[in-house]
Amino acid sequence: MECRKVHILPTGDIPAAVCSFVAESSRSAIAARGAFYLGVSGGSVAKFLGDGLPEISDLQWDKWHIYFCDERLVEFDHADSTYKIYKEKLIGKTSLPESQLYGIKPNLPVEEAAKDYAEVVKKVPAAEGSQWPVFDLLVLGMGPDGHTCSLFPGHKLLEETSLVVAPISDSPKPPPCRVTFTYPVINAARSALYASAGAGKAATLQRVLEGNEDPPLPASRVKLSNGTVHWFIDQPAAAELKASY
Repeated sequence: MECRKVHILPTGDIPAAVCSFVAESSRSAIAARGAFYLGVSGGSVAKFLGDGLPEISDLQWDKWHIYFCDERLVEFDHADSTYKIYKEKLIGKTSLPESQLYGIKPNLPVEEAAKDYAEVVKKVPAAEGSQWPVFDLLVLGMGPDGHTCSLFPGHKLLEETSLVVAPISDSPKPPPCRVTFTYPVINAARSALYASAGAGKAATLQRVLEGNEDPPLPASRVKLSNGTVHWFIDQPAAAELKASY
């Protein structure tokens, strides 16, 4: 059965709540398994994490392993690079080793970049009897069209079931070339979170959380096999939800 939890908070409380959730996830994973495997996304949540996590004093950064749920095929110094955000915010400001912030190789063609990154991601331990790496936590994002990672409405990658990391060269949102986790990897995670704020997200959020669309929006298809998807949202974003959370 799908497990989803919605946290409705004052707008200004979302960044701290997200950082606290990530921090607590790291403590639990390290206590249980000796390491914390985290997948991150760009957008506003990257700023939340980059600003907030270095302020938390008891994190065992040497046991963190940070990967990218999707990434644009641009150089690391490019404004569109998600790797650039996390490197600038975390490396040197925490004790996270740069070698444990796992970026793509942006100089490769997109198909080769995806194959190469898949080999990197496969180093994340899999569940017994499974081929899919199991992340302790995925920090995901949702676009106005309901896309998540670089999985867009109507795109053939929504049906990808064999690849760990897939290339996309026709992203409807620029830049066109990206690599992305696929649903089998996303849905194998122990936990996932979204953070959405503002009235501009309300209609899409209602469709994702409560809609009955066929086909469902990409973010609606994040249904962890053995974990909970946490949504941290504010009152304006929750305005069109019908259920009581």
